Amino acid sequence: MPELPEVETTRRGVEPYSRGAVVRELVVREPRLRWPVPDDLAELLGGQTIVAVERRAKYLLFRTAVGSLIVHLGMSGSLRVVSPHETPGRHDHIDLLFEGGHCLRYNDPRRFGCFLWQEPGQQHPLLSHLGPEPLSAEFDGETLYRHSRGRTGPVKNFIMDGKVVVGVGNIYANEALFLSGIRPDRGAGRISQRRYQRLAENIKQVLTSAIDQGGTTLKDFVGGDGKPGYFALQLHVYGRTGLPCTSCGRQLQEVRLGQRSSVYCVACQR
Repeated sequence: MPELPEVETTRRGVEPYSRGAVVRELVVREPRLRWPVPDDLAELLGGQTIVAVERRAKYLLFRTAVGSLIVHLGMSGSLRVVSPHETPGRHDHIDLLFEGGHCLRYNDPRRFGCFLWQEPGQQHPLLSHLGPEPLSAEFDGETLYRHSRGRTGPVKNFIMDGKVVVGVGNIYANEALFLSGIRPDRGAGRISQRRYQRLAENIKQVLTSAIDQGGTTLKDFVGGDGKPGYFALQLHVYGRTGLPCTSCGRQLQEVRLGQRSSVYCVACQR
């Protein structure tokens, strides 16, 4: 699934072609995404100028004077800049065509993404209960420590809770916990404020590094320019079960937390 760095990479890739551009047409070949594409979405967008392309958590927001297009890439989606003359593929479900000749093409084999609409001055229900952005000043170790008091569940699940902090997905939660020396299955309420401060700093560092590398390409993800991300080359634990720890050489272990695999080093993480 595209996580925050992949979505931010996509935003940076499509923004130069979208911001200031006038929407000529929205072509919907398959409206049956996770939520059906609104019937009037093409009419709402037609003729509008994209004034900003923003990201909130893992949602892309294409702002116009009359509202915002909300895009989520789902489990396997991508949004790429292509020629409008390029023949659509089997899973190319939506084209956003601009007057200047550019086309943003949405590809989603599993159809778990969404194209929705937000009225001006309103907040869509999908965005209304989100926590702080991890790269913002309002997210720090004190925030994590405060929200963790009384929590008995695993710290990995805790930092992946979008009401606590947005955008810390499975890949980057694994990596940040390794760099912080914290076992993923340790109870969230049993971690000190000092260790949470280090964890918050490493979450920021891991996400920033991944964005700089264009995200992590494991299977489906490519950026807005169609290029893969290279952060996978820097992974310490994610996807490395049974391999030597990059720090101490011990064999990495795996534990299932909820529906997700968590990889860690028994020597380096406590």
